[in-house]
This record gives sequence, structure tokens and C-alpha cells, in this order.
Amino acid sequence: MRCLGIDPGIGRMGFGVVEKIGSKYRACSFGCLETPSDMSVPQRLDELYRGLREQINGCSPHFMAVEKLYFGRNTTTAENVWQARGVALLVGAQNDLFVLEPKPSEAKITVCGDGRAEKSQIQRMVQVILSLKEIPRPDDAADALAIALAGLALLPTSTIGRR
Repeated sequence: MRCLGIDPGIGRMGFGVVEKIGSKYRACSFGCLETPSDMSVPQRLDELYRGLREQINGCSPHFMAVEKLYFGRNTTTAENVWQARGVALLVGAQNDLFVLEPKPSEAKITVCGDGRAEKSQIQRMVQVILSLKEIPRPDDAADALAIALAGLALLPTSTIGRR
């Protein structure tokens, strides 16, 4: 079972594909899709769209997990991130992928056992769980791998094949 985890962002969208084989987990692919700040928002969203389609075509995930977002103060940043998140959801729907939307606390509980874990703890546990030689960089890629692990942990098996 393979899950494509997404840490949404317009300037940098983290992605991570994790495969579960029995009780073992393996990172198939991870990194960031980056868009330059001097591009228009529609162009940046198009870049993210194309990059996500490439990841799906290259890794053939069975489903997606896109982090659910909460914002407090900066509405301009929130708006752009929500738009980028919408692109991820759209690409999932267009590829007939079931999409889970774990909260950040659910990803933290999955990888660290603590919903208030620090970013450094999450990165280190992602490295350990996936038997990686180094902590995944940048942070957005590590977060996306944590979201993919949460997706694999939260997935009800009866949902595969349904959006």
C-alpha cells in the first residue's frame, strides 16, 4: 500500500510517498515542489499541479493524505496555502485517489506518540521509521512523509477504490 503525503504550501509544497509492506515502511520518493515568489499565483498553482501529477504518475500511490490546515493571523499566507491545498485535492480527485485529511496533531501522534511533538522529534522519528540515512530535508519533505505515515495509519481498508 502506497500513500502520497502532502504538506501544502505555495512557495514550497512537501511531498512524500511511503509504502507499507507488512509491518515495514519504505520511503519511495520525497522532496519539495518549489515555486518562485515572482511568479503570479495562477502560474505557481499550475507548477504545483504539474509537479503533483508527475509524482502520481511516477510513484502510483493508492491514495493521498493532504494535511488539514489551521491558520490564525496571516490571512494572505493562509489564502495562498489554501489554494495550493486545493490543487492537491484536485489532482487527487482527477486521479481517482481516495484522499484522507489528517490534522497535524494526528501526524505527530502517528510518528511520535505525542500530538504536541516538536518538529525536530518528528523529523528524527520519520528518519527512524523509514530507515533513512539522514533526516529528510527540507522540513516540508519530512512533514509530508509524516503525513503519509499518518495516512497509512488512519486508512480504513474498506475505503480503497472510493474517493
